[in-house]
Amino acid sequence: MPKLAIILFSGSSDKLQAASILTSGGAATDTKVRIFATFWGLMALTKKGVTPRVSADFKEFQDETFKIMNEKKVPSWIDLMRQAKSVGDVKFYACSMTYDLFGLKKDDLLDVVDEVVGVGTFLEDAKDADITLFI
Repeated sequence: MPKLAIILFSGSSDKLQAASILTSGGAATDTKVRIFATFWGLMALTKKGVTPRVSADFKEFQDETFKIMNEKKVPSWIDLMRQAKSVGDVKFYACSMTYDLFGLKKDDLLDVVDEVVGVGTFLEDAKDADITLFI
């Protein structure tokens, strides 16, 4: 079974949406997906979440993008992530350093997060990945 490893660093909506599409596509095609959420990517996976916004490069398109996505009833990135977990072999790892840095507790995290691990644990799991992405 092929494997996709994603280092999820960004907390911007456009990048979270891209990561969720890649994750759901991987799950639908029998690809193992391993996501290591760190910094703003991890903060997006907390119950508090992050403020919906697009990357600075595309800020001028933010309002129109959100409007179109609402009109077309595009599933949210987190709904796509949950759906991917229900369909395939998808694991979410929370970066232990970021977790400690921001004083997070397990109860702060969304239900998609499987474990809080150090980078070494993720690297061991991801070392045989066929595709590795930094988002």
